[in-house]
This record gives sequence, C-alpha cells and structure tokens, in this order.
Amino acid sequence: MTHSDASWSLLQVDWHDERAIALRAAMDDELGARYADRFDEFDAETIERFDRDFAVDPETIVATVLVVDPTGEAVGHAALRALGDELEVKRVFVRTSVRGRGASRALMGELERIGRERGARRLILQTGDRQQDAVTLYERIGYTPIPIFAPYLGFDFSLCFEKALGPA
Repeated sequence: MTHSDASWSLLQVDWHDERAIALRAAMDDELGARYADRFDEFDAETIERFDRDFAVDPETIVATVLVVDPTGEAVGHAALRALGDELEVKRVFVRTSVRGRGASRALMGELERIGRERGARRLILQTGDRQQDAVTLYERIGYTPIPIFAPYLGFDFSLCFEKALGPA
C-alpha cells in the first residue's frame, strides 16, 4: 500500500525489507553514538536487560512504514507493534539529509492512520532523554507525556508519550 503526502510517498513494507533494515541500522549507529557514555556506565547484567527490553520481536510488528523521497530513495522508517493491548510506535528514524522537511510528520501521520484503522484508542511511544529533537516533534504533533511503561521501567532515561486517536 502506498500513500503520498506532498513530496513524500509512504510505503508499507515487511519488517524484513532491506530498506527498512538499512534505516534501522542507521538509527542504531546514530543513537549508539548519542548514548555511548551512558552504556559505558551499565554493568553486564543491565546491558543484557537493556538488549532484551529494547529488542523488537518481528512477530509483534503490525505495520512497517517507509517514507520515500521523489527520487524513490527510502529516507525514513517507523513501525507499530502490538504491546499487550496497546499499539506502540517503534523505530522512528529519518535520515539527517531530509530532517525538518516533514518526513517525520508524514510517518507519524501514517502510523496514526493505521492505528485508527486498527481500532486503537491511542498510540504510545518511548524515546530517550538525549533525543530532544524527537521529543519536540512528538509534542508538536499532539503527544503528551505519560509514566514510563513496561518494558522500559528500569531505564530512568526513558521518556514516554501517548496520543489519543479519534475514529477512523
């Protein structure tokens, strides 16, 4: 399924799509550098728990969306996963070369559309305290802070948000 939003095209793909994998790897590289010193403070048990709690089981993914530029290049990624009875926004990433041009908003809008279509009353998400750019985006598009939720309870640098969804 493809939707278009101004100069962006939105494409639903499988979690294992090679473009999605490449964008998630780029996200991991960026965030790994951003949080490197914090990870140095963790002991082996905490790192193991972090890896387990932040892992995404592909079986729980209900949608993976790419944002594609006018040349056909995939420049952004986001996903929704089932987390208990909730839908959680996961792995939102846009390449630095296109940030500030609406790609993230297009991705989030598509996730919200999918969430409404699936009957979700809200979307939830977790980000980190060193991702002020993400926090600013989420707040600007109507997400509000909520308490840290599982599986992130043991990580006090987590910032969690929700957005109520209207009917489809």
